[in-house]
Amino acid sequence: MSAGKVTARHYEKIEGSENLRCLLCSHKCVIAPGKTGFCRSRRNISGALYTLNYGLASAVNIDPVEKKPLYHFMPASSIVSIGTNFCNFSCKFCQNYEISQSRTPQVEIDGPKLLALVKKTPECCGVAYTYNEPIIWYEFVQDTAGFIRDNSFKTVMVTNGDISAEAFAGLAGRIDAMNIDLKAFDREFYSRICSGSLESVCRMIETAYKAGIIVEVTNLLIPGLNDSDAMIFALTDFIASVSTDIPLHFSRYHPAYLMNYPATPAASLYRAYDLAVKKLKYVYLGNITDCDKNSTYCPGCKKMVIKRKNYICEPIAINSKGECAYCGEKIYGNFYNCGN
Repeated sequence: MSAGKVTARHYEKIEGSENLRCLLCSHKCVIAPGKTGFCRSRRNISGALYTLNYGLASAVNIDPVEKKPLYHFMPASSIVSIGTNFCNFSCKFCQNYEISQSRTPQVEIDGPKLLALVKKTPECCGVAYTYNEPIIWYEFVQDTAGFIRDNSFKTVMVTNGDISAEAFAGLAGRIDAMNIDLKAFDREFYSRICSGSLESVCRMIETAYKAGIIVEVTNLLIPGLNDSDAMIFALTDFIASVSTDIPLHFSRYHPAYLMNYPATPAASLYRAYDLAVKKLKYVYLGNITDCDKNSTYCPGCKKMVIKRKNYICEPIAINSKGECAYCGEKIYGNFYNCGN
């Protein structure tokens, strides 16, 4: 399929109107002829909806899988990381706003090119759809993720989680792992700060986990907005209600895009960690230097099984089945590349 404009999936015609309704996410944009939806990636052209970004990448990099962040999926692997432009959220604190909120220079990419890049990259486990929101790249992600998995490599989505059930059903068998942003456990925060839906994100965390996808959750901790004890308890209670196995990453906020709040104090991150570990088995801190909360410990015997410093990862006491070498406890995740 050629790059650029292709027929979109998951939309419907509105009876008695020339408008179309996109069904990819909670916005359910009603799009008039010649116009685009909220994410600016889909246009109503002559009564049909087209995606405008198929096979057009704004960023292609090789990253450690830990950078996604994924700590319970193929540790110490590298992964081909790609993204396009625009997003179905408009987070005022977006760290990748240059590509998520505007159009930047793009290169053409397809499944065979991605596969060739994966094969020539040392210790590469597959492809991550990341940087902006991959759901707005739906057709390309669906096609290439299936192709990559058919060739025995893994696929990852780093996502805000605002994905309709209908759209997710078309991805579920093609995605191996997801890191889902749970930006705050507060409807007003999602509406005012992100233009998104808390309910949709929570539903996706639960749905993806039940579908057998390896799920990890990230929360960017912003002083005065989502870092209260009550907010952290609500967030961890929800994750625990899905599964106490789901890893939670608290990430340090730095001023970006439209938000100039001061950076998150280290003490706030450590406090969040102390609260979350009361409910969850695996809690990590990110975007903070000289931190001792990045390694994985067995929830059974409490011994370190994976050692991490920054993005350097060393599995030291875990096998390919995810079993602790000390006590045999099963660690949540996919550790197929570890040990025997």
